[in-house]
Amino acid sequence: MSYQPVAQDELVAVVTFLEMRSPPAQVPPPSDLSLRRIERPAPDDYRRLFTLVGARWLWFSRLIMDDAKLAALVQHPKVEFYAVVDAQKRDVGMLELDLREPGECELSFVGLVPELAGHGHGRWLLAQALRLAWRDGLSKVHVHTCTLDHPAALAAYCRAGFVPVRRAVERFPDPRLLGILPLDCAPQVPLLGTEASTGSGPDS
Repeated sequence: MSYQPVAQDELVAVVTFLEMRSPPAQVPPPSDLSLRRIERPAPDDYRRLFTLVGARWLWFSRLIMDDAKLAALVQHPKVEFYAVVDAQKRDVGMLELDLREPGECELSFVGLVPELAGHGHGRWLLAQALRLAWRDGLSKVHVHTCTLDHPAALAAYCRAGFVPVRRAVERFPDPRLLGILPLDCAPQVPLLGTEASTGSGPDS
């Protein structure tokens, strides 16, 4: 066993890839949330919801795409995008299904705003995601998560019927230090070599 140094402006995550080869026999649990299909999400609207849901977990891959590239992806006819809506009609989550590969569907992004964690809504959303993903002609639904995601994510996928099939290590610049995400998001991941990591900032 050995340690590999990581630069202070970089992050490293272990990614787990999971697959499901047949539809689960489960009914979505009750929830006061609902899904709203958005046929052709505008890039700015997509980024707003993506950041609302994912900033806490350092989601940034879609934030570095320009409008043309992002629109080409999320408006693709075989990519489905849904907003999760609460009883007050507020957007509180997102679901993205990628069916571009024949015979399979990827749960590209599935998540809720951090404030809804721990109330059972995640089980409802994942069950809804699988209900929508599985359709005629599919032989596989897959998803991946990493050690920077919500700590319960991997267990939730396994509980839903996914099977882990492989791992990889992902290394990338810290998006907060690049100005892609705010410095104060994801407080559970220290910003090394900065005032934020020492608690010596103006609000300490």
